[in-house]
Amino acid sequence: MEHQLRLQPIEKPASLYVKLGYWYFKKLVGKVITPAKVVYARVPALMKVAAQFYKISKKAPLSEDLKILVHALVSDLNACSFCLDMAQAFAMRKGNSMKKLGLLHEFETHELFSPAERACLEYVREVTLHKQVPDTVFNELKRYYSEEQIIYVTFLCASEVYYNTMNLALGIGSDGLCAIQ
Repeated sequence: MEHQLRLQPIEKPASLYVKLGYWYFKKLVGKVITPAKVVYARVPALMKVAAQFYKISKKAPLSEDLKILVHALVSDLNACSFCLDMAQAFAMRKGNSMKKLGLLHEFETHELFSPAERACLEYVREVTLHKQVPDTVFNELKRYYSEEQIIYVTFLCASEVYYNTMNLALGIGSDGLCAIQ
């Protein structure tokens, strides 16, 4: 899907807080990301929302690989090229999840995915596509994950949908972050 930015990026924000955010993004991923220049430059409080989401995600008692797979699957299902690019860039940084990312559409059958990962990704797909989950899918998830972990997986889905919605509605596409890595 081709993206057409609906609002022009702000390269030089007025707010010191946003300037610090730009510096942080450049340090984190190698450039100031388009959502910062389009969204956070106009509504700095949303950068605080993103920071809070990030803190919560980091605390999730799940493997980093699984977190990346969840973000990537939600973004792929929602056709958010920016968020998928971001997930791939983080996976490249970790080094070991790229193979699974390339096989994400085969998670149900590929031997590289554990039964626990399959259960999680099936749950993520149902949440993303239908916002409801059949009992069979939920019960399979409960075989492998604690109640706390299930809440975190659901949060990861919901927060990724938030980012996908913001980016898609505003025409924000891939920033080519994988090329920077």
